[in-house]
Amino acid sequence: MKILIIDNEKEVRELLKDMIAAVSATAHEIAEADGVTSGLGMINTFRPDIVFLDVEMGDGTGFDLMSKIPHPSFQLIFTTAHNKYAVQAFKCSAIDYLLKPVDITELGNSLEKASANLSNTNLGKQMAVLMQQLSGKNMSNKQIVLKDIEASYFVKIADILYCEAEGSYTKFYLADTNPIIISKNLSTYEELLGIYGFIRTHHSYLVNPSRIKMYDKTDGGTLILDSGHTVPISHRKKDYVMQLLENR
Repeated sequence: MKILIIDNEKEVRELLKDMIAAVSATAHEIAEADGVTSGLGMINTFRPDIVFLDVEMGDGTGFDLMSKIPHPSFQLIFTTAHNKYAVQAFKCSAIDYLLKPVDITELGNSLEKASANLSNTNLGKQMAVLMQQLSGKNMSNKQIVLKDIEASYFVKIADILYCEAEGSYTKFYLADTNPIIISKNLSTYEELLGIYGFIRTHHSYLVNPSRIKMYDKTDGGTLILDSGHTVPISHRKKDYVMQLLENR
């Protein structure tokens, strides 16, 4: 497998090469580049299967580099010391990333996932979601990428009605389409969607406040959405939910 490491620090490139060798059962052909310009050149000539891409480099950012590749044909793993907001954007776009200093176990996991997804052709669309997340535009235009074993779903955040826990899985109820079940727990999406005001009304439910039509006080409290769906409020969460709804 052909791996390209793009990072402006030689020490980081050398360390990543050593770590890849340590976690891989087979040898890989590894090339290096130190910035946007050299990285683009190596992508065109080396034709990598996997690219490890630094965010901040001397002649631009990893985002700048990716904007010059309209149809990427490789798997991408960002390496970053970036802030929490950027990490949220990576998670929403389902693009893999490693925080510096890179942990060898996490690198091994990322390499394994990338190797298993070499046939994935959605990277260009995922980059569009990433840049949209980083742009600061309002929620109505933003998307989240939901990935399962079989497919990737590009969903407008504003179209999410609510999420329901099903064991270690999460079921997304969406406007005008069938529900989607993803193999991540509800707490994962509470963290991702919390910045958009989503409310955990119950240990099994996470709701989009912009879709709430009314609050029904009967039966201990229920939210009625504009779709007609109902979402329960647990007794423990009732005061917290009511405070959030009053302040929005």
